[in-house]
Amino acid sequence: MTIILLIAVGIICLAAGIFLPRLLQGNQIQLAEKEAASTREMASREAETIKKEAELQAKDTMLKLRQEFEQESKQRREEFLVSEKRIVQKEENVEKRLDLLDKKEKDITLRAEALKQKEAEVTAKNEELVKLIQEEKDSLHRISTLSREEAKTVLLNRIENELIHEKATRIRQMEEEIKESADKKSRELLSLSMQRCASDHAAETTVSVVHLPSDEMKGRIIGREGRNIRALEQATGVDIIIDDTPEAVTISGFDMVRREIARMALETLISDGRIHPGRIEEVVEKAKKDLEQKIKEEGEAAVFELGIHNMHPELVKLIGRLKYRSSFGQNALQHTKEVARLMGVMAHQLGIDPQLAKRSGLLHDIGKVVSAEAEEGTHAVVGGRLARKFGESEQVANAVESHHNEIENHSIYGVLVCVADTVSASRPGARAESLETYIKRLENLEKIANSFKGIDKAYALQAGREIRIMVDPAKLNDDESVVLACDIRKKIEAEMEYPGQIKVLVVRETRAIEFAK
Repeated sequence: MTIILLIAVGIICLAAGIFLPRLLQGNQIQLAEKEAASTREMASREAETIKKEAELQAKDTMLKLRQEFEQESKQRREEFLVSEKRIVQKEENVEKRLDLLDKKEKDITLRAEALKQKEAEVTAKNEELVKLIQEEKDSLHRISTLSREEAKTVLLNRIENELIHEKATRIRQMEEEIKESADKKSRELLSLSMQRCASDHAAETTVSVVHLPSDEMKGRIIGREGRNIRALEQATGVDIIIDDTPEAVTISGFDMVRREIARMALETLISDGRIHPGRIEEVVEKAKKDLEQKIKEEGEAAVFELGIHNMHPELVKLIGRLKYRSSFGQNALQHTKEVARLMGVMAHQLGIDPQLAKRSGLLHDIGKVVSAEAEEGTHAVVGGRLARKFGESEQVANAVESHHNEIENHSIYGVLVCVADTVSASRPGARAESLETYIKRLENLEKIANSFKGIDKAYALQAGREIRIMVDPAKLNDDESVVLACDIRKKIEAEMEYPGQIKVLVVRETRAIEFAK
């Protein structure tokens, strides 16, 4: 037993001797590993600290370098700007010198060309003089061999040419004298010429009918020995026609305003029953005031309908008076409103101011309501003058005065007024004049022009308001062209009926054309 214990103890000791150093060695390794880990951790912290310090130093260095670079760049930029300014100034000086040199060179060139032109003119005149001398010599030689009859014919031809020149000179003198001393007479003639048209439809636009409650009222309107009807005609300026038409009286007159005043006054007298000269004058004066108010209301309604604002009251009244005017059976107010609407639509499509366009269209015919004795010129020119007078813009005034191409268009609005006016007047049913009558008048106008000798081409323009004639320069000279314009004007006045006035324009030009090959 004891031996067994001893053996066991020995085995235990032997095991302890074998395993104990290994256990101790394992503990040392663990301790060493811990120390190494702590050492590594400390080393990494120190390295991190060193790294951060190095980064901070690097950033400081970078900031210093950047500041130095920016300062140096700024200095160089300023130096570059100064240098650039100097270079620009030098370039400007060089350009100025070059411009001066160019101008001097152009002046020298122009002077040289002018000298050449003058030299050419002198040469041409010398050649022409030599030619004339030779022609005179030839003519003298020819005359010396002519018979009495032949010499008489040559002499008459020369006298005829001299008389044509003298006739043209006299026409010019007479025109100047008429312009200087007969302004009033010319305005009266212009007013009468604008009323030359006497078409079939004139009766529809120059009479008004007033219905009576009974035929007995006709006697009261006439009055004792016709004093009532004479007083009414004298006060209104129209003709009162009392015929066999049952229960109706006809008022005749070209002025629609006077006709309307007479109609209103007559209706008031009929409803009141008191008809005598004193009462007639009182009622006519009241009718005039009522009509003026009615005209103003018509103008305001037209302006409001088209959405136009800030228009002068006098222009509004003139627009209202258009209701009592007509052209070829077309009411002037309806025509102007239609033109204004067309102008608004076209302006909207073109991307321009529709308000300005509508103002131009609405005012384009206001010159028609002004008496020819009050304002001199065509209705377009008078309308432009009125538009400026009452505060309209220059674009509107120019569009009004240029819508018949009598004055040059300065903006697109004048062109649009021409188009809208033509569309409104020429659409089917707008006017009482038929297409056949209109075309026939244009054809007659061109036929009259072509009936004269020396005419190359003739064109009727602006709806028959102008006849433009191209003459053959080889057949007619300048003096003969003046006489031709006068003769054509006289023939048109004698043979045609037309509204307004017709401009006769004779054009004579000589063209020299060569081709360089």
